[in-house]
Amino acid sequence: MAKTEQRNGLELQGNTQKLTDSNGKSSSNGPDPEVNGSIPEETQVDKYGFTGGAQQSAGELAEEVPTAVLRQREAKWLEMLNSWDKWMAKKHNKVKERCQKGIPPSLRGRAWLYLTGAKVKREQNKGRFEDLDIQPGDPKWVDVIERDLHRQFPFHEMFAARGGHGQQDLFRVLKAYTLHRPEEGYCQAQAPVAAVLLMHMPAEDAFWVLVQICEKYLPGYYSTGLEAIQLDGEILYALLRRVSPVAHRHLKKHKLEPILYMTEWFMCAFSRTLPWSSVLRVWDMFLCEGVKILFRVGLVLLKCMLGTQEKVKSCQGLYETMELLKKIQPQYTREGFLVLEIIDLSVSEKDIEKEHQAQLRRWKESRGDLSCKSPPRMHGAKAIMAAEPPSRQELRQRPTIIVQSPLASKIEAPPEDEVKGSKKATKENGHTTILPPDGIINLGDPSPTFQHTTTQGSKESLSSAEHDTYL
Repeated sequence: MAKTEQRNGLELQGNTQKLTDSNGKSSSNGPDPEVNGSIPEETQVDKYGFTGGAQQSAGELAEEVPTAVLRQREAKWLEMLNSWDKWMAKKHNKVKERCQKGIPPSLRGRAWLYLTGAKVKREQNKGRFEDLDIQPGDPKWVDVIERDLHRQFPFHEMFAARGGHGQQDLFRVLKAYTLHRPEEGYCQAQAPVAAVLLMHMPAEDAFWVLVQICEKYLPGYYSTGLEAIQLDGEILYALLRRVSPVAHRHLKKHKLEPILYMTEWFMCAFSRTLPWSSVLRVWDMFLCEGVKILFRVGLVLLKCMLGTQEKVKSCQGLYETMELLKKIQPQYTREGFLVLEIIDLSVSEKDIEKEHQAQLRRWKESRGDLSCKSPPRMHGAKAIMAAEPPSRQELRQRPTIIVQSPLASKIEAPPEDEVKGSKKATKENGHTTILPPDGIINLGDPSPTFQHTTTQGSKESLSSAEHDTYL
């Protein structure tokens, strides 16, 4: 949160080693890596990078997409990303449908960057992250952030090493945000959100997506007083009356305030609540359609856990109900079940905004004006793009990996008139490589020219210049 004295209920006990030097700057030469969760090196890593803990993938909870289907989806997403403005303007429903099906893992980071408008934000603010990154930061926030680093997904291979590159990038992103919005500072719930982003993209991209989530999707969530999350809690409670009267009556009977059970759900976008396959599917839809997805997830879970008389009989009091909501039964969080329930639940942006206005009136009558004035909430990617229409230049993809084919030297360079227009030819060290428009290689239909190409991986922290390593 924006005050160290006021924590949001997500705090865990523990300490951490310093990742900064005496001037408060991030140090790449941190302490010797130390495994947070005491994970043996022999431990098997699941496909999401988890080596243990509650988030480790359970086979029966995740859906397996056939390889052929995945390749087709990748080709479709590459086509969309290459003409993003046209797709969002004329075929937004198709974009939404493809997000509901699940974004291909190889393109998820890039898709999130485009969906949130963070790609445009980054292009409009070139050098901004680098400027923030080299600043020492407010010692008050630096200290709080450092204490939280080792608590974020300690069983994920990216964040397991104390002082490793994952934790260093997480520190950089969170510190940069406190400098970008000094009036807001740091909230503990931002750390898991930033960590999820860093699992899919470089630090600079993660920073701008975090900015968009905090300012467009969930404005006011991470400000002093938690007023925005309290308002959304009341909205959730009011919508529950329509979705599940039984669950609503039970919570009302035991005077269980929404903020007691939904704070972590919404502020962390369910990243600490659901199995990982479900987290990713929820985020795909959330970043496309906006906060209504979080409301739908919350309503589905409450309905499933407390929606019948038989289910509420086992919860005779407030304590029992809280314990039940802390441990959602696996059958309700399974990817296939949860996604279908979310899509089928009829809760729209209009429903949320109508209830939001009603709750604002009640708030003013009982408590007066809000102390934190937040910008209007944007309901998803289409609303964000409509509010700030990007230029083609800002949406242009900029690959930075130069693909050199071992067969290129045996292929004659095409005439200049064939190179102009939709394709480009690059020459380097005698090799000629033909790139499609904007340098995008269609991975859905690899040609023999590219079959044996290898790229050199980086052992260091990823930068935005290495963006295309995620393809």
